[in-house]
Amino acid sequence: MKNKVLKIILMPNTRIYLWTLGIFIIIIAFYNYFLGVGATFLLLYMIFYNWKIEHNRKKLWTEYIENITEEIDRTSRQALLNLPMPLTVIEIDGTIIWYNAKFVEISNQTDLLNRNIEDVVPGVKIRELISKDEKDRQTQISIHDKTYKMTFNVVKNTEDDNYSIVLYWSDITNYENLKILYNDEKAIVGYLHIDNYEDVLQSSSVERRPLLSAEIDKTIRIWASRINAFVIKYDDDKYTVVFENKYLEKLETKKFTILDEVREIETDSDFPATLSIGIGVGGKNLSQQAEFAAAALDLAHGRGGDQAVVKKINKIEYYGGKSQVVEKRNKGKSRIMAHAIRQIIDQSSNVFIMGHKFPDMDCFGAALGIYRMSLNRNKEACIILDSVNEGIDSLYNVIKTNKNYKFISSETAVATIGKDTLLVVVDTYRPSYTQCPELLSLTDKIVVIDHHRKMEEYIDTAILSYMEPYASSTCELVTEILQYMGDKKEVDKIEAEALLAGITVDTKNFSFKTGVRTFEAASWLRRIGADTTNVKQLFQSDMETFVAKAEIIKNAKRLANNIAVSVYNAKYNNANLIIAQAADELLEIKGITTAFVIGLDQKGEVIISARSLGDINVQVIMEKMGGGGHLTMAGAQLNKSIKEAEKELTKAVEEYIKEGD
Repeated sequence: MKNKVLKIILMPNTRIYLWTLGIFIIIIAFYNYFLGVGATFLLLYMIFYNWKIEHNRKKLWTEYIENITEEIDRTSRQALLNLPMPLTVIEIDGTIIWYNAKFVEISNQTDLLNRNIEDVVPGVKIRELISKDEKDRQTQISIHDKTYKMTFNVVKNTEDDNYSIVLYWSDITNYENLKILYNDEKAIVGYLHIDNYEDVLQSSSVERRPLLSAEIDKTIRIWASRINAFVIKYDDDKYTVVFENKYLEKLETKKFTILDEVREIETDSDFPATLSIGIGVGGKNLSQQAEFAAAALDLAHGRGGDQAVVKKINKIEYYGGKSQVVEKRNKGKSRIMAHAIRQIIDQSSNVFIMGHKFPDMDCFGAALGIYRMSLNRNKEACIILDSVNEGIDSLYNVIKTNKNYKFISSETAVATIGKDTLLVVVDTYRPSYTQCPELLSLTDKIVVIDHHRKMEEYIDTAILSYMEPYASSTCELVTEILQYMGDKKEVDKIEAEALLAGITVDTKNFSFKTGVRTFEAASWLRRIGADTTNVKQLFQSDMETFVAKAEIIKNAKRLANNIAVSVYNAKYNNANLIIAQAADELLEIKGITTAFVIGLDQKGEVIISARSLGDINVQVIMEKMGGGGHLTMAGAQLNKSIKEAEKELTKAVEEYIKEGD
C-alpha cells in the first residue's frame, strides 16, 4: 500500500491533461481547420513524448524497487545472523539447516549443519513439538546450566511444499532463578501439638514433670533450629512454627523425624509422648497458610495423632501415623459430648440415624444405641436401612419382631426429612460411604460419631463431630455417651447386646485395639443385661460361609515380612463378611502378622480386607489404594480387575516397606 502511494507521488498521471488538450484542439479545428491540424500533430508528439517519459520513469522505478529489495534482503540476512536472540531452522525430522551465531554460543558446539537438534540439545523432542497445539508452541529447555524458553513456528516452503521449523531461544535463567528464590523464601506455617501431654505428665512423678516438659520443649526447639524456624509456644502443649518453603522438601524426605524424636523421649508411663503436626502450604497469604495448617492439624488429630499432615491447595499428604493410637484415659470429653448430644436431640423435631453402606454389627449396634437415646428423650426416631446383609441379619431378625423399632429406606428418608430433623451419622465420616449422601444436604442438624482415622473427605457440615480413633468401635463411644446422658430409663437387653456385639466384632473378641475403657464399656453393658452367650450366637455362620473361609485360607500365599495374601474369585451375597472374617483368621496362623484378602462383593466390585497385628500399618497401605481404616484393620474398594488389584496391592506393600527402611 505504501509503495502505491509513493508511485503516485513520483509518477503523476498526465492523461487528464492530454484529454483536455484534445478537446480544445477539436474546438479550434471547428473554427480553423489548418490551425487544428497543426495542433493535432503537436498533440501526437506530446502523447509520444509522455509515453517515452513514463516508460523511462517506470524502468527507473523498477530498478529502484529492486535495489531496495536487495538491500532489505541483505539487511535481513545480516540482522538474522547477528540477532541477539539465538535462532535455529530445522527440517521436520530435526535436521539443522540453518542457525545464527548466538545459537552457536549457547550450544557451545560448531559444525551444526545437518546434525539432529535432539543430539545437539537433548531436551528437544521433535515429535512432542509437532503434536503441540498452535497456542502452546513453547517449552522450557536447559542448556549448560541455563534455562531457555524455546518458542517454535512451523513454516511451509512454497518452492517444494516441505515444512521447516523455526526455533527461537529466549534466555530466562534469571527469571527462573528469581522464581526459585521466591518459592524457597515463601513462609510456611505449621502447628504442633503434643497429643498426650497431660497423660504423660500425670503418669510421671512430681519431680520428674518439669524435666520431662523441658526435654520435650528442647527437642522441638532443636528440630526447629535445624530448619531456621521461628517458634512460638502459645500453650503448654501447643506450638506455632514459621519456616521457609525450601526446608519443606527436606522434612518430607526425612518423613518428619521430629515425630520419632519426641516418641523416643523416655517417660515414666507405659506409653510414649506423641506429636501431631499440621503444615499449611500454597496459601495466598499467611492468613490462609494458617487456615491450611489448622485444618491439617485437625486432620492429624482425627487420624489418631502421632503424625504430620501437609495440606496443600490440591492435595493432602500424610507422614507417620504408624504407631498404635494411645487410649485417652480421661472420660471428660465423653461427658461433654453426651450433654451436647442430649441438648441437640431436645431441640430437634425428630431423629434420623444413618450408618454406612453394607452396615456391620458395629454400625448397626451404634444406630440402635442412638435410637435408644432418642426414645429416652421422647423424640420420634428412625433408622435408615436399605438392605440387610449377612453381617447383621441375625441381629436384625431379632430386632424386627419388636414394633418399638422403626426402619425406613433412603427414599422415604429423603421425602420426610425436615430442616429441624437431627441426622446422626454413625461408624463413618465420609459422605460417599453413607447410606444416603443426599440427606446430608437436606438438614441443618448433623452429628457424626465415628472411630475411624480421618481423611480429607469428611462431612464438613456437621454441627457436632465426635471422632476418636483411639476407641475400639463406634459402639464403645455410644455406650459411654449412654452412661452420661442423665436418663433414668433403662436400655433394653437386645440394645445392650447389640452394642456389645459391635464392640466384640471390631475388637476381634477383645484381642485387637482394646483398652481399659473398652472393657469398662463392655462391663457396663453386661451389668445392664447383655448376655455374652446371645452375643456369640449372633456371629454364628452357616456351612457355606465356613467352607468359603477355609478355601480362602487354603489359597493364601505367604510373602516376605510375615505377610499373607489370598485372592477369592468366587462371588457370594455375603462376600464382604467372608473376606473380612477370612483376613481375621489368617492372623491366627503362626508366623503371619499381616493379612490381605482380595475378592468380589455382591455387586462384582473388587474389595480388599486388610488385617495386622500392629507391626505393619495396613491403614497407610489401604490409603494408597483409595481406602482407609485403622492401623490393624482397614479395607479398600477398587474399580479394577482382581489381577490389577493384586498388582497394585503388591506395589503399595513394597512402597510401605521401602519407606519404613
